[in-house]
Parts: sequence; structure tokens; C-alpha cells
Amino acid sequence: MTPAFGSIAAAAPALAMLGALACLVGGGYLIASRRDRIKGALMLVMAAVLVGNVLIWVA
Repeated sequence: MTPAFGSIAAAAPALAMLGALACLVGGGYLIASRRDRIKGALMLVMAAVLVGNVLIWVA
């Protein structure tokens, strides 16, 4: 693997976790504010999928 791809591969789990955190906060906000519960629930599911992917990547 080239050094450029190595650094991207090292940063991918961290970026995915930041994305999962953003989806978790955004989904919780949508559900709590009763704006769009379906989109909020889908964002929570997406956050769970991202965390699952990170767990697979680092294992």
C-alpha cells in the first residue's frame, strides 16, 4: 500500500466514528423535537451501522 493510502486507511475509522456521532446527535434531535421521526430513526440506524463497520475494521 502506498503511503498516501496508508494514511487515509488510518484516518477512516476516526472519520467514521465522527460521522456516527453526528448521525447519533442529529437523529436524536429529530426524534426529540418531533420534526421527522422516521428520518431520525434512520439516522440512528446508520450510526449503528457505522459503529459496526468500525468494529469490523479494527478487529
